[in-house]
Amino acid sequence: MTGSAAPPAPSADLAAAPVPEFAPTSSGNRLAWVVGLVVLVVVVALLIAFFGALRHWVALHTGTLHGGPDIWYNFWSGFGSDLGEATLISAVCIGVYTGVRKVNCHTKGCWRIGHHPLDGTPYILCRHHHPSVPNHGASHDQILAQHHKVKLERDSARRTGTGG
Repeated sequence: MTGSAAPPAPSADLAAAPVPEFAPTSSGNRLAWVVGLVVLVVVVALLIAFFGALRHWVALHTGTLHGGPDIWYNFWSGFGSDLGEATLISAVCIGVYTGVRKVNCHTKGCWRIGHHPLDGTPYILCRHHHPSVPNHGASHDQILAQHHKVKLERDSARRTGTGG
């Protein structure tokens, strides 16, 4: 009998592969999809079965059932008149949200305002998440010492002609 080759050793890439949350034979995801599909079918069936009652309720509460001079008078005088205000309020809220998301820290879940760019990346971070910004306050002497250090470096770079 000749010597057989040993099985290859597992590579480091296989050890670092992420483990799925549900095993391939698990029914965890399948059960959630089946329950969701059953609930969707029941909701659609109820909407179809009670469509007339639902339509009557909506017409009554939006003011289109017992109209004034025409069928839409009560709608636009009551419920429908608030649609413009709701649109404006929604637009302002979306604008504020967008503005906050543009200027806040790029760390996921952080709502602090980001003032400090991280060198070599497109990220803007708050002082809490930036690695080079101190989280505690600096004394006046520390600020002056830092300014003096930068000023000396700039002057020496100008003298040697390496920067500007």
